Amino acid sequence: MSSPATEVVRLLKVKGETVAVAESLTGGLVAADITAVPGASKVFRGSVTAYATDLKHELLGVDDTLLAQRGAVDAQVAAQMAAGVRMALGADWGLATTGVAGPDPQDGQPVGTVFVAVEGPSGTGAGSAGGGKVVALRLNGNRAEIRMESVRSVLALLLEQLASEPSGNERAQDTERNGGF
Repeated sequence: MSSPATEVVRLLKVKGETVAVAESLTGGLVAADITAVPGASKVFRGSVTAYATDLKHELLGVDDTLLAQRGAVDAQVAAQMAAGVRMALGADWGLATTGVAGPDPQDGQPVGTVFVAVEGPSGTGAGSAGGGKVVALRLNGNRAEIRMESVRSVLALLLEQLASEPSGNERAQDTERNGGF
C-alpha cells in the first residue's frame, strides 16, 4: 500500500488540484512528506511554518484576538491557518497543524493536544462553510511520535476530503449517464 503522501499527490494530480500547508508543531514535516513523493511539484504550492504565535496572525491571517484569548492550540486557529495558507499561496486545498508536542503543556493545553485542519474548494468537506474541517486529536507518545502522528492525521484528513469530492472527469461521466442533467 502506498503512503498517505503518495496517495495525496496521486489524487491531487487526477483532480488537477493543488495543496499548501501551514504548520506549527510539525515544523515542516508535512511539507517534507509531500515533497518526498516524485511528481509532487505538480500539486504542491508551498508551505508556511508559523511556529511563533505572532506569525500565525502576520503570515496566515489568523485573528489576533482569537490568538490572544485562546492561544495557538485551538480548533478555530487551525481552521484559520488552513484557510489562510490556501489563500496566501493560491492553492485549492490548505492544510494546517497546531498543537502541543511536548515536553511541556502550552496555552493551558496538555501535551498531545493537536488540531489538524483542511480547507478546500467551496462546497466540499463536512465542516464550516467553504469546505473546511478540523479534527481534534489527543495523542500519546513522545515528542517525535506526536509530531509524526499529526502528519499522518492531517494527510488522512485531506485524503478523506479528496475521496468524498468527485473529480471533474467523474462529474462529466455522471452527466453523460444521466442524459446531460
